[in-house]
Amino acid sequence: MTDKKADLAGPGIGDYNELVNILPQDYSSLLNPRETQLAITAMKNYIEENLCKELNLIRVECPLIVDVESGVNDMLDRDGSRTPVGFHISNDYDKNPIDAQVVQAATKWKRMALEQFGMEVGEGLYTDMRAVRKDYFLDHDHSAYVDQWDWELVITEEQRNLDFLTEIVKKLWKVLYGAELHAQELFPQLRDDGYPNLPEELTFLHAEEILDRYPDLPRKQRETDILQEYPAIFIYGIGWPLADGYPHEMRAADYDDWVTETVSADGRPMHGLNGDILVWNHVTKRRHELTSMGIRVNAETLRKQLEMSNLLDYLKYPYHQAIINNEIPLSIGGGIGQSRTYMLLLHKAHLGECSVTVWPRILRDMCAEKNIFVL
Repeated sequence: MTDKKADLAGPGIGDYNELVNILPQDYSSLLNPRETQLAITAMKNYIEENLCKELNLIRVECPLIVDVESGVNDMLDRDGSRTPVGFHISNDYDKNPIDAQVVQAATKWKRMALEQFGMEVGEGLYTDMRAVRKDYFLDHDHSAYVDQWDWELVITEEQRNLDFLTEIVKKLWKVLYGAELHAQELFPQLRDDGYPNLPEELTFLHAEEILDRYPDLPRKQRETDILQEYPAIFIYGIGWPLADGYPHEMRAADYDDWVTETVSADGRPMHGLNGDILVWNHVTKRRHELTSMGIRVNAETLRKQLEMSNLLDYLKYPYHQAIINNEIPLSIGGGIGQSRTYMLLLHKAHLGECSVTVWPRILRDMCAEKNIFVL
């Protein structure tokens, strides 16, 4: 059980002695740096255009920094292990200061924005989100700099169910599947027998079902093993404690709904209206997460999740009060990793081939020795 508990600490490999053995041998990028940038632009345009088409979204501007007192910054989990970068703005000679934080994700801000931009049921928004997550271990697919397509869609109370969640996930997958084909049309060298294309359809499994298959394995190993059978999956119900006493992975208590009771396809009781898309990465030979998403909490489930997480004091924040008082819309939303998606579809060995950020010298040197050149 110790390994399972440690596995909840979040993403990343852990140390560079392990990473040097994980990075692929005999790697050669299918695209040169210039072609890579052209392909990134093409995929970005394709994905944004088709996200809007499939989900009825418009593009809006997104904050890089938020007021601490708003409560809208994303804490990523509920154990307090990942804290945002904060700073003091001494505005007006410190007579009217602001304590600010750099965004970790725009999850909660988007829901407030639905109200601000007057979105009705069936309408939504996406934003080109940029964030800083300083507590990640910087490995082959985690960076301190995060770029995501963050999206949010207004729904009704009747749509807060697994069938509707599944319908939306399928629309997202249609966009990602199409983006790979689009990139290959523009750059035929991306068609490579060593890197099979994404399957046209996702496999949907509940976290509890995966635990049933591999009851003694920690979460990441369960995901790795299931991806050998199904190379692209959506895992329902991330955050609720499973039969072994641990959630599949920690989730923040105040955005995705992971407590609502549901029923699996074979009739078993389950929990959670959220999940992740994971695929098998044929370059890194590892699990590869593309997106986390879910139906958001309502007043009842917010209170329950905060209580389970010993975070009821969050109810003092304007964001949480807006949910409790039904002042902002019910919604579904998520974040799709941009550089993560480019890395996968362009068959890159390292996130840094698609994302410009800071990397420690030890990582840059080990990558250069393996013909991986990070930006």
